[in-house]
Amino acid sequence: MNEIDEIVVTGGRPLHGTVRIQGSKNTALPVMAAALLSSGTSVLRECPKITDVFLMEKILRELGAETWWEDHDLYLDCSHADGTVIPEYFSGKMRSSVILLGAMLGRNGKARTGYPGGCVIGKRPVDLHIQVLQKLGARIVENGNEIQATCGKLKGAEVIFPKSSVGATEQGILAAVLAEGKTVFTGCAREPEITWLCQYLTGMGAKIEILENGSICIEGVKKLHPGSGTIPPDRIVAGTYLMAAAATRGEIILENPPIDEMHAILEVYRKMGGQCHRIGGKLIVNGKNAGFPLELLETDVYPGFPTDLQSPAMAVLATIPGVSRIREKIFEDRYKLASWLCYMGAKIEIRDGMAVVHGGYPLRGCIVEAEELRGGAALVIAALAAEGVTRIRGCSFIERGYEHICEDLTALGGLLIKDRGTL
Repeated sequence: MNEIDEIVVTGGRPLHGTVRIQGSKNTALPVMAAALLSSGTSVLRECPKITDVFLMEKILRELGAETWWEDHDLYLDCSHADGTVIPEYFSGKMRSSVILLGAMLGRNGKARTGYPGGCVIGKRPVDLHIQVLQKLGARIVENGNEIQATCGKLKGAEVIFPKSSVGATEQGILAAVLAEGKTVFTGCAREPEITWLCQYLTGMGAKIEILENGSICIEGVKKLHPGSGTIPPDRIVAGTYLMAAAATRGEIILENPPIDEMHAILEVYRKMGGQCHRIGGKLIVNGKNAGFPLELLETDVYPGFPTDLQSPAMAVLATIPGVSRIREKIFEDRYKLASWLCYMGAKIEIRDGMAVVHGGYPLRGCIVEAEELRGGAALVIAALAAEGVTRIRGCSFIERGYEHICEDLTALGGLLIKDRGTL
C-alpha cells in the first residue's frame, strides 16, 4: 500500500477572519544550537512545533541533551550534551544542522557531521561556514560526504564575509562567543534572526555588540549560563498569509505579525494593490483590490524582499492580469513553482534568469506536488485562488516551516483537508 501525503484544497473562497502567527522557524533553529553552549536547561518560549524544530531536537538528543515540551515552550537540558557526531541520517534532512558545528567546537573542541540537506532550491554551499570556522582556528577536513572539525581553543579574529550569508554569520557567532579574545565580523547578514540570536546569547552571558555599520563585535567569555527567551513571530509565515489574502481577494487580520521586520513585504503588497494598516500590534490586510502587475520584483538580502516569499508572490501575480517580472537573486533554482502553476493554467516563462508572469489566466484545480517548503506554501495559495479541487502532494515539505497552515487557513474560511491515509 502507498501512503497518502496530501493537502486537499477547494478554491474560490476569499479569506476572511483573524489568525495568530506562529514562532519563527529561522530564529528557533540557531537559538536551539546556542543552547549547546551551556550546561543546564535553556528555554525557548513560543517555539513553533514544526518538523525542522523536531529534527533539531532529535539531533540535540543524539548529542546527549534531554528535551521536553510544555505547551509551546521547549526545554533543552544540555548538561550532558557532550556528543561530537551528527549522524548523516539527521544532517542530510536539514540544512540548518550545519550551524551546530560552531557550537560543538565551542563546547567540545571537535565535531563531525554529514553534509547538510534541506530544500533543493539551487546551490547552497557550506564554503563560507568552513571558512569562518577556519578563521577562528578550527581545522577542517572534508572527507567524502563528511565534515570533520577540531580545535584546541578557538581564537578571536577579524573575519570579512565575501558575501552576505545568514547561516555563515550564525555559525561564526556561535563559534566566537566562547573563543579566546575579540572577534569582529564584517559583511554580516542583517536579517532579524541574527539580531534575535545575539540577544539570546547576550542573555546567556555572551558579550556581543552590533555596530551601526552592521559589523558584529564579540568578546569571548569562558562560560555561558542557560538561556531563556521568547521566539518572535515568523515574518515569512505572516507574509505567506498576507499573500493568500491577496490571491483570494480577501481581507484578514494578522494578530501579532513582526510588522517592523516586514517593510519590504508590505511595500510589494501595496504595489500589487493590497491595502494594509496597523492597529496596535495587529495588521489589517485587505487584498480585495490586489490587481496591479509588478514591473519587477527582485529578491534580496534583508532588508530587501525575502527569497522565501518569492514563490508565494509568484502565485499571487499569476492571478493578476498583466505582465509581471521576477528576478531571483539569492537561489538560482527557485523557479520550480512556475511549472506547477502553468500546469494549473498560469502562463509563466523563465528566460534570462527571470520569471515572466502573464497573469490573469484562470487557475484550475488539479494534482500538484510540493518540491520544497516555500514552493509548497505557494501551491496552497494558488489552490485557494483556483477553481475546483487541488490535491497537493508532498505536504511534509510544507510542515517543515508551517505548524498548522491547514487549520489557520480553514479558520480564515478556506476549505482545506489534510489527507494522511493509504491507497
